[in-house]
Amino acid sequence: MFDIFANYLSGNVSLTNKELGLVQSLSVQEKVPKQSFILREGDVSDSMIFVANGLLRLYKTDADGDEHIIRFANEYHWINDRESYATGKPSQFNIDAIEHSEVLVWTKNDFYCLMKELPALREFMKALGARKQIANQNRIYASISHSAEERYNQFVEHYPTVFNRVPLHMVASYLGVSRETLSRIRRRALKK
Repeated sequence: MFDIFANYLSGNVSLTNKELGLVQSLSVQEKVPKQSFILREGDVSDSMIFVANGLLRLYKTDADGDEHIIRFANEYHWINDRESYATGKPSQFNIDAIEHSEVLVWTKNDFYCLMKELPALREFMKALGARKQIANQNRIYASISHSAEERYNQFVEHYPTVFNRVPLHMVASYLGVSRETLSRIRRRALKK
C-alpha cells in the first residue's frame, strides 16, 4: 500500500530514498471495512489520513437524523476533521468508509515531525492546503449562488469517479438537495 503513496509523492514532491523511508517508518497502514468509522463525532481527529484505495466521507448527522456530507475522499486524497485536528477539540463530524478502503495514517505528532524534517513535503502540503481552501470557497459560493442543477452538473464534471461509486442519496446530501430533487435533475439531464 505504501507504494501507492510513494508514487503519489513522486508526482508531487522530490524526496530522497532516506526521506521516503522516514515517511514510511512513521505511517500506519490500515484496512477499513465498508461502513466502518475512522472518526466518530465526539472523538478528537488526531491524525492525517491518505486514501490509497477506496472511498471515505466526512459528514454530520443533524438532530432529525439527516446526514450532511461535507466531502468525499477517494484515491490519492487526504481526509480528517481539520478543526478538530488543529484545535484538539472533539469533532462534530464522522468519517466512515463507503467502500472497503485502504489508508495510510500518521499521528499528529508524527506528521508534525515529517513537516519539520522534510521541507519539500511541508511546502507541498502547504500548497495542497491552499488548493483545498480555494475549492472550499468555490463550493460555498456555488451553494449560495448556483441552482441545484448547476451544482449537480459541476459535481458530475469534477468528481465523475465519485459520482459513479456512491448512492444517489449521498450525492443529494453533498449537494444540499433532496433525493427527489436530484432525481428530477437527473431525469432532465438524461433527456438532453
